[in-house]
Amino acid sequence: MYKVIGTSKSRAFRVLWALQEMGEPYEQIAANPRSEEARQYNPSGKIPALLDGDEVLTDSLAIMTYLADKHSKLTAPAGTPARARQDAMTFWLIDEFDAILWAAAKHSFVLPEHLRLPAVKEALKFEFEASAAQLSERLEGPFLMGDAITLPDILACHCLNWAHGAKFPRTDDKLFNYAKSLRERPAYQAVSGT
Repeated sequence: MYKVIGTSKSRAFRVLWALQEMGEPYEQIAANPRSEEARQYNPSGKIPALLDGDEVLTDSLAIMTYLADKHSKLTAPAGTPARARQDAMTFWLIDEFDAILWAAAKHSFVLPEHLRLPAVKEALKFEFEASAAQLSERLEGPFLMGDAITLPDILACHCLNWAHGAKFPRTDDKLFNYAKSLRERPAYQAVSGT
């Protein structure tokens, strides 16, 4: 059984959701970031971490990719053009969604107060809005990569939820409905407790 270290109100949510979608058993250790408990698994104190036997893996995207490859679920096969397209979408989401949201979080509550630049958040919101419009244009079916949920969908939905919580501008109806349909999935509901 896997052990996932991290709270559900963090990037650990992505890993928990992926495991639920895959139907793989896990135990959650709801450690907060930079806590002593988190540092037992990752010296930096960052979450999530995943225990697979004696192996400790870190970084939500690396963990999700590992699990998807290991179980051949939520992913296109490695070494295929479909996987290259999926990886391109995943990296784009990390650059254009996750990184922007993380920069906003740093300037809201992560950095020491004297280093925060609240004015930068308006530029980040502008960037996110432009990226959300691009993603909406790219969304052609029920999921980003076609007719089945894949890792980019989990990542995109998590970031869209994060943006909503951070009071970023609302996306267009197409993206709003896309994220809503993902939040209605039983696996998402199981992790979110709704």
